[in-house]
Amino acid sequence: MTPVTVLGLGPMGRALATAFAAAGHPTTVWNRTPGKGDDLDATIAGTAAEAIAASPLAVVCVLNHQAVRSVVDPGALRGRTLVNLTGGSPRQAREMAAWAADHGIDYLDGVILNGVVGGPEAALLYSGPRDVYQAHRATLAALGENGTYLGEDPGRAAGFNVSLLDLFWTSMFGVVHAFRLAAAEDITPAELGGHAKTMAGLLPDLIDLVAEHVTADHFPGDASTIVSAAAILDDVIDTVRANGLDDGVLSAGRAAVQRAIDAGHGSAGFSRLAVL
Repeated sequence: MTPVTVLGLGPMGRALATAFAAAGHPTTVWNRTPGKGDDLDATIAGTAAEAIAASPLAVVCVLNHQAVRSVVDPGALRGRTLVNLTGGSPRQAREMAAWAADHGIDYLDGVILNGVVGGPEAALLYSGPRDVYQAHRATLAALGENGTYLGEDPGRAAGFNVSLLDLFWTSMFGVVHAFRLAAAEDITPAELGGHAKTMAGLLPDLIDLVAEHVTADHFPGDASTIVSAAAILDDVIDTVRANGLDDGVLSAGRAAVQRAIDAGHGSAGFSRLAVL
């Protein structure tokens, strides 16, 4: 089995080390704060360079890309492979890949989509040189059999991740804002919750519909138009403002709707906004 080094023992780093060790890979770990890996089935290195030297494959998962640069030793990594599961932006991933290439380091960027490592629900994405991914694919499978390679562009995994996080966090702002507006209208969380889940249940089919429209470059407004969306949004924003609540997110959306109408797309379906 291939020896593996894990740099960083936060919750995700610990999960990574545990998964590699459980799969039979001799695992070396290092953490900036000593003592965190004492309970792991792994060898604890005194320095990051010592940990890197123990394995041909180093996996890092820390707070951000700045922390990655402060942890990894380019001299120790030369001729080895670094898999960065820290997350970040596509730009940061490409910059990190360029830095690695300058130092003779093979580099893969990756993301853990749902915070699960080592089980059947684990979903990981990787991007970077295909030959590097293929060389370590069997070892990385310890983190989850559902790992997906997305291509040579090292920023592609991060691109997927930030697009999905855009959906998640925009939705979460909508959730908390809806409860705040409901409270202002004397509606309790218990009263709203079931109806909110019914409303959210529309999203999976709508995601499929928007994807279909964008792929076909056809945005029919037979079910609902951008003009009708504008009228609904005006009612919501009016209520939000009447209750003295923040309308920033909704107003930004309403402005995007108005730009589409002004550009002559008012009779198109709402999915038209995905390409404007």
